[in-house]
Amino acid sequence: MLSQADLPEIIPVFPLPGALLLPRSRLPLHLFEPRYLAMLDDTLKTPERLIGMVQPAKSPGEQPDQPPLHRIGCVGRVTQMSETEDGRYMITLTGISRFRIGDEIEGFAPYRRARVSWQGFERDLGPADCDPGFDRAAFMAVLGRYFENRHLQADWETLKAAEDELLINSLSMLLGFDPEDKQALLEAPSLTTRRETLVTLLEYALRGGDDTETLQ
Repeated sequence: MLSQADLPEIIPVFPLPGALLLPRSRLPLHLFEPRYLAMLDDTLKTPERLIGMVQPAKSPGEQPDQPPLHRIGCVGRVTQMSETEDGRYMITLTGISRFRIGDEIEGFAPYRRARVSWQGFERDLGPADCDPGFDRAAFMAVLGRYFENRHLQADWETLKAAEDELLINSLSMLLGFDPEDKQALLEAPSLTTRRETLVTLLEYALRGGDDTETLQ
């Protein structure tokens, strides 16, 4: 099992709106831009094979290619990879730990890199989190209304059988919330807080506050 001492001080960061990675979860990515192909190539040369996922932050007058970043992201290890015939890559990141960005590293790399701190996220490297107050029946009822309202399909037997962390984190990652809402789910200090945030977002959407209609 990794410790914070095993994690590097500088990592590549991939700003992708709405793409949420959480510790012990998996995120599939499709890489095709030259700068991110270069990032993958460099990442695979390192022993850790880590890429940091970060939400771009809204800012007036931002540069499209260099948007400001939220300070907290999550790093993942490249655990699966396949190449398409036209030179694109499908990869899977397995979430390792959240991090806090200190400053960005200037250099010749075409992708962005940042100096990061892992302090405050020690529990990300431990065993699966639990949610002692989780009322699964009430949660599934809200989720059922959301899926019905959005005309979404689900494997309900699989959802009902999933462990608390897998269920809450998977829904946080897959449901099509706004990037700022995804950031709130990422920054939740515990699984209980993330579940409470998720329920708030589901109920808000049911009241008409969000017109998202599809899974990402």
